[in-house]
Amino acid sequence: MLSLLRIIIVVMYSILLCVFGCIYCCLFRPRDPRHVATFGHLFGRLAPIFGLKVELRKPEGAENYPNAIYICNHQNNYDMITAASMVQPTTVTVGKRSLLWVPFFGLLYWLTGNLLIDRDNRAKAHGTIGELVDQFKRKRISFWMFPEGTRSRGRGLLPFKTGAFHAAVAAGVPIIPVVVSNTHGKIKLNRLKNGLAIVEMLPPVDTQAFADQSVRKLATHCRELMAAKLDELNAEVAAREASGNL
Repeated sequence: MLSLLRIIIVVMYSILLCVFGCIYCCLFRPRDPRHVATFGHLFGRLAPIFGLKVELRKPEGAENYPNAIYICNHQNNYDMITAASMVQPTTVTVGKRSLLWVPFFGLLYWLTGNLLIDRDNRAKAHGTIGELVDQFKRKRISFWMFPEGTRSRGRGLLPFKTGAFHAAVAAGVPIIPVVVSNTHGKIKLNRLKNGLAIVEMLPPVDTQAFADQSVRKLATHCRELMAAKLDELNAEVAAREASGNL
């Protein structure tokens, strides 16, 4: 019964939010990157419906960071209620073009200013790097990317692809890692409370420090930072859930 109730609430909320969002974006600044954070945070409000407490942590001064590329671990569909709450204003995501065909959500995803790429076309996907660099130079904007390229679904932190790091080096902007504690197998729809998830933003990584090194070394460095933080967050979540200190 609880599972069915949650599904109904989430579906109704999501449809209403997408329809309202599409109308709002069409009337007020379509494709404006400020919309992404607004609607991302609204989707994040679904976390309590799933019985999940989401705790956000940011470095001091994070609201004033310059243009950057944010990278985050990509676990499952619940990233929409965890990682989405951390998206900063004027930050857009880079997603696969097939998202456009998801009913209701796809149109909202495009209207809010997110960038769609064709991952099956290597030439077009590679050209996206140039597009990112061009947008960095023209306006106040940041990009949110999942360097694993696919959902990990309980397999830990997968190897990183280098596209985000090539773009950051070419544009001369920092990489800002964001880590979400494990949510794989954590949320049971028929369970009232599903514990805690922590989303933490790490300090910026200066890509210029890697100017004389390979992009792969930069990617490896960022992955090591995120892997260490993921282990730390998972241990903290386990300890706090065991003690009831949520």
